[in-house]
Amino acid sequence: MTKYRIAVGSDFAGFELKEILKKYLAADPRVAEIIEIGVTSLEDKTDYPNIGFGLATKISEGSADRGLLVCGTGIGMAISANKVPGIRATTTHDPYSLERAVLSNNCQVICMGARVIAPELALNLIKPWLDYVFDEQGSSAPKVKRINELEKEQG
Repeated sequence: MTKYRIAVGSDFAGFELKEILKKYLAADPRVAEIIEIGVTSLEDKTDYPNIGFGLATKISEGSADRGLLVCGTGIGMAISANKVPGIRATTTHDPYSLERAVLSNNCQVICMGARVIAPELALNLIKPWLDYVFDEQGSSAPKVKRINELEKEQG
């Protein structure tokens, strides 16, 4: 069984949902380590761009394998994380999008909006998340490779 180092982060808007999801992940046998990024209380008003970018940097440099970001909508975190070269992050609020984020797009970071998704649904999305593994030989691999090439061309 693969054991992942998971970076989790949120701003104040996503703090409570992040705490629920972090607790679940900490008890999951597929998780070797939880790396906390971002606010550690509701009083901390650190802006989400710093958190999203910081978490994605951890993955880019190899300190974490996957990331989970939570803010109000998940959108700002995804945009911020995607500014780190080599990172693919997306907002996921339904099972199919989450599955395709990993299996079709090799997203290392998933983002959720605490003002959009109920905790129960978020937990149900997290449960299968770590079972999904991108197939480097699959039909989506050339598309992901092209995304990486285009990114380097703009570098």
